[in-house]
Amino acid sequence: MAATVLPTVPPPRVAPPEEDAYAAWYGRVLGWTVTGGPPVQLVTGIGFDVLELPSDAGTALLRRPVATGPVAVMGRRMRFLVAPGSADELDGLLDWLDWGGVALDLSALGTGGRITAPAPPGLPPGGSPRGAAVWLRPPEQGCEALLPALPGPGRAAGPALGPDLVRLVAAAATECHRARLRRRTGAVRQPLAFS
Repeated sequence: MAATVLPTVPPPRVAPPEEDAYAAWYGRVLGWTVTGGPPVQLVTGIGFDVLELPSDAGTALLRRPVATGPVAVMGRRMRFLVAPGSADELDGLLDWLDWGGVALDLSALGTGGRITAPAPPGLPPGGSPRGAAVWLRPPEQGCEALLPALPGPGRAAGPALGPDLVRLVAAAATECHRARLRRRTGAVRQPLAFS
């Protein structure tokens, strides 16, 4: 009689120590929902939504006098954390700001989305590959209260109420459009040479 060969069950996946530290920091310190890995993923739509744009447009946006919350970059995409529910408002805001129908490469992640978790501030990035997510403006405990948002009914926007989502989206749309034009025409235009 032939011996029965049982399938081999692979050992459980053991996350690298930095993955465990990342997930613990986001869950314990910030109270954010994490999932999956490696790499650890931050769930959007609960504590924050994400406004995502090309990094060249995001870099220009960071130079403008527009208040933002935490900002991360991964590869060629920049991610601005905004108040939960903001992703649902993006298309309507762009239409209201007369950017509707313009190809801006500006998007938002809300409920059901996720982003790769950058190395938390103060923790070593470990063996993060080139292009891994990093914080440009890291989050702090309680930062959700200061994320760019729409003003509530009957309330005007203003500095006392925190960053304004309308101003952030308007500036982001402008910088996305400018970056797109720069990429299409070349970064620097050469002067005409006359002989």
